[in-house]
Amino acid sequence: MKISTKGKYALEIAADLALHSDAGHRESLKNIACRRGLSEKYLERIVKMLCNAEIVSSARGARGGYCLSRSPEEITVLEVLEASEGELAPVECLTKESDCGIDCGKCPTRNLWNEMWEIIKDTAGKVTIKEIADKSGFVGETADGDNVRKP
Repeated sequence: MKISTKGKYALEIAADLALHSDAGHRESLKNIACRRGLSEKYLERIVKMLCNAEIVSSARGARGGYCLSRSPEEITVLEVLEASEGELAPVECLTKESDCGIDCGKCPTRNLWNEMWEIIKDTAGKVTIKEIADKSGFVGETADGDNVRKP
């Protein structure tokens, strides 16, 4: 299993929002992109996935921007990765019909793949966005050069 840049950046967005936004202060993608050194255009596509999964909420207007839709203690890495990457199974046959040529009941490796997948889901499901944000200790600058706070 390989996590793409979508998954990595989705976690970056969630951690950044945990540090720099709340219900009273929404954050712009421009500021997130600046602090993280990422492409704002690419982040737009990823944050849309996070909004669709109800991990992030958005608002338009003068006080618009993005924030987490729930407390960072309630959002897991697994949720963010599934929202951005889709199914995380290491092999296709664990989640849907597959035509690999081997009968699933006789496949010598299927149980191994399933055990690995369960470990991945269990681990990612235990780590919260708050834990990631707390460990980062990240403080940076906005696109306007203003210093930002770590709550």
